[in-house]
Amino acid sequence: MKQLLVLSGKGGTGKTTVAGTFVELSQAKAVADCDVDAPNMHLVLKQANAPERFDYMGMDKALIDSETCINCGLCQRNCVFDAIDFLPSTNENKDQYKVSDFGCEGCGVCVYVCPVGAVSMMPSVDGALELFRNGRVFSTATLKMGSGTSGKLVSEVKQNLIKAAPKEGFAILDGSPGIGCPVIASISGVHMVLVVAEPSVSGLSDLDRIVATASKFQTPVALCINKADTNKEKTEEIRRYCQNNQIPLVGEIPFDQKVVEAVNQGKTMAGETGPAGIAIRDVYEKTMGVFWRIQGSNELR
Repeated sequence: MKQLLVLSGKGGTGKTTVAGTFVELSQAKAVADCDVDAPNMHLVLKQANAPERFDYMGMDKALIDSETCINCGLCQRNCVFDAIDFLPSTNENKDQYKVSDFGCEGCGVCVYVCPVGAVSMMPSVDGALELFRNGRVFSTATLKMGSGTSGKLVSEVKQNLIKAAPKEGFAILDGSPGIGCPVIASISGVHMVLVVAEPSVSGLSDLDRIVATASKFQTPVALCINKADTNKEKTEEIRRYCQNNQIPLVGEIPFDQKVVEAVNQGKTMAGETGPAGIAIRDVYEKTMGVFWRIQGSNELR
């Protein structure tokens, strides 16, 4: 399965708008939302059927058995994450130590130092995976608040997609903003990255970091500029950046109020005839041309 990943340096650059429009234009039958911290691709891909749901098991977390605990406090004093609280006795409970679900990093030091074996590591449900089958396979997930294994969850989202659509030759993945663990997990194994950049100081900096990250995986990168007419000077800098780094610039999308209206209505830009709609379709054609050329195929989808 050839995979095109859409990324951006930060949220709000129009990444999901571009990815969702690409899904409709290509009629892709395999799609994944890898932005597990804030998934939103489902808002533009209407799903008629309820998804299959699976618990996502992250890292094990510590649990203190209050009946066995002798309240020596060694676990709390040795926890570098300050994840263990002391709860004074009440009418219902005696003094006890309790592990915070949000603070525990699963290191297991508390298990090691406990003299009476009152602490154990237990499996933790850190999120939920969802798989829609509605003419296309759509894999997505949501990470539980405070959980820190987003990269592992992204890998499972991608594995679910591949397992559920083994015969599909092409997939579009909507990635996470930034360059953290979920982005690294998103890039791993894909065949090309399309970066949606915005013409700003941070946009250029974000772009450079994404390109550097993708180069570690030797993954080809193409780029489009969203809201290109809002800062002509920075747009020109991004053009030069692409030229200097031999990155295909596959188009520039102007600011268009119709994009805002489409987002608010949960729609893609595939059917829009305004300046942004026309530009995104042109970006799509050029992106797929680069994508299939890199894969050694003349196919244009």
